[in-house]
Amino acid sequence: MPGTKVPVQVGGRSLLLSHLDKLLWPAWSKAEMLDYYARVADAMVPHLRDRPASFLRGPEGMTGPLFVAKNPPPRTPEWVRIEVIEAKEGPRPHLVLDDAPSLIAAANLYCLEVHVPQWSLSHGRDGHDRLVVDLDPGEGTTVVECCAAALLVREALAEDGLPCWPVTSGNKGLHLYAPLRPSPAAATVDYARRVAERLAAAHPTLLVARMTKALRTGRVFLDWSQNSSSKTTSAPYTLRATRTPVPGVSAPLTWSEVESCATPADLALTPTDVAARVAELGDLAADLCDPRQAAELPS
Repeated sequence: MPGTKVPVQVGGRSLLLSHLDKLLWPAWSKAEMLDYYARVADAMVPHLRDRPASFLRGPEGMTGPLFVAKNPPPRTPEWVRIEVIEAKEGPRPHLVLDDAPSLIAAANLYCLEVHVPQWSLSHGRDGHDRLVVDLDPGEGTTVVECCAAALLVREALAEDGLPCWPVTSGNKGLHLYAPLRPSPAAATVDYARRVAERLAAAHPTLLVARMTKALRTGRVFLDWSQNSSSKTTSAPYTLRATRTPVPGVSAPLTWSEVESCATPADLALTPTDVAARVAELGDLAADLCDPRQAAELPS
């Protein structure tokens, strides 16, 4: 029956899962979404832990409205961590997905996508512990050009002592992450901007570092602004609300996969693919969560 609720235990917490047969994507049900998040939770949660989450919610899936949600959804279980974050518009409560039960609870409330900032609550908004470069393909380019751009960004960061890890955006682009020792927000944004502008000047036919849409045709936009304290990035392993039969997914990659990418199909991973990769390989981006990998932000 459509209204049937299924009681489950997740990590010692009780949940009532509902509307499991509802199609959220044309060929993918809510049950499949919850199963995916359960299968990748051990890999995904370390990238969410202690970070205020925001969501793209869609109770009717791709056939209904999608909306950004920062406040806890109605019917959030009382055991899910909630922290009040100071924002421009004033204090605002956010969910913090510190464990698998919390992740599954959010997914059960139609949080299709999970986004987090580059700072954690432990270090605060002015203590960024990740740097991200968002490689966004302009019109006429694909993830293939993003991979070429990623190799240039990797080289530039390595010259400054910053190793980085590639993750697909789950849509058309790539994200490159570098773990940092807690660093001031303004300095992190400034460093990312300088790297992007330097690379764009050196490779003007491939890269652009300005947001102006007209400049981005045929180029990859190096979006350095994602390092702002007020911005969030789609988390590794999150599903994406793509207009496709099954959802896109943000997937950590190996550098050999980036280096060998010749067509968009090479990196067109499905949630089933990603869950299988996690089962076989673990979290390819696990080092991002290892404090021993964190480097000093270059001046």
